[in-house]
Amino acid sequence: MSPAADGRPPGAGEVAAPDWNELLAAACRGEGLAAAYQPIVDTARGTVVGYEALARFPGFAEKNPEAWFAAARRHGKAEELESAAIRTALAARGTLPPNCFLTLNVSPELLPTESIRSVWRNEGNLAGLVIELTEQTPIDSYVDLEPDLNQLRAAGALIAVDDAGAGYAGLRHLLSLRPALIKIDRELIQDVDRDEAKRALIGMLGAFASRVDAWILAEGVERVEELDALVSLGVPLVQGYCLGRPAAPWAGIDVDVAHRLAAKAPVAHNTTVRDVLEPATTAMSTETAAAVFAENPALQSVVLMGDYLRPIAVLNAEDAALGVVTAGMRVNLDTPIRDALARSMTRPAASRFEPLLVTDNAGRFAGVARMERLITALTAATG
Repeated sequence: MSPAADGRPPGAGEVAAPDWNELLAAACRGEGLAAAYQPIVDTARGTVVGYEALARFPGFAEKNPEAWFAAARRHGKAEELESAAIRTALAARGTLPPNCFLTLNVSPELLPTESIRSVWRNEGNLAGLVIELTEQTPIDSYVDLEPDLNQLRAAGALIAVDDAGAGYAGLRHLLSLRPALIKIDRELIQDVDRDEAKRALIGMLGAFASRVDAWILAEGVERVEELDALVSLGVPLVQGYCLGRPAAPWAGIDVDVAHRLAAKAPVAHNTTVRDVLEPATTAMSTETAAAVFAENPALQSVVLMGDYLRPIAVLNAEDAALGVVTAGMRVNLDTPIRDALARSMTRPAASRFEPLLVTDNAGRFAGVARMERLITALTAATG
């Protein structure tokens, strides 16, 4: 064999490829495997309310957990390595601080395996544990996982979706799983203080979570500006290097950051238009509306409808009789009441206090919001 071009023997200076079979066998026995715990913080109080358990490999030259779990999948050891990592993380569970939860990462496709099921059986009561379903491989349907998910819930565990907004975690999966905790991916958190589109999307996830009785957790928070933006959006739970790095059990968070959170004014969560929605009588033409008014003299208004269930205008009896149509103002169901009132005040004086036409996200008519109820609701929310 010829020497290398630089005069060295072939292979000189090259790093030998790791023997993954040997390394994985050791790690699956728990050798050289450890867990670190990253704090999860309540933004309203600036206190630690939970920890995420993360696998670490201090006993080996390769430290990157992603490299380990990728190698385990390639070598058919994913089940063994993941169950070993979970057992290692749970070893410190008995000393978990009061009123704190512990989150564990689990690949959905491994939930039905015997190794993972045996972990839960050995633990018995799973209260205080949050099982994060990671998305390393695509999952087309969670129907086959329902028996295992139901058993976890029955044992006291909560289900979380990890990296919402990234990978294969889509709204369809959120609807299927109905998780108790939705973790927002770092890609959405990065520079959220400078990106209005990201703020809007996080706001939408928060609205969804509130409708299905779930919490959202922003992970990967690295700058105080990002933290401030998330607090202003009302995100209840955060984690990231800005607050605390993965460490031994059970580290606290940076004191200055804790004070920064505790000093923040509470976020005023205004009610939305949805909360004051009322049904309304509708008609497809002014002539039909006039006939409706004739039959119901006490009726105050009728909503004129267009194609595809789109509302056009709010008619009174005189407008209907004369065939006068002035386009009404439309707002979405989830528009904050404060915003709806502010928009209302931009209307011409003659129509400024007419009911608002409320639509769903597809633009279909959902009902009306009367100004009296909007004002009353805002007063109650800020009183």
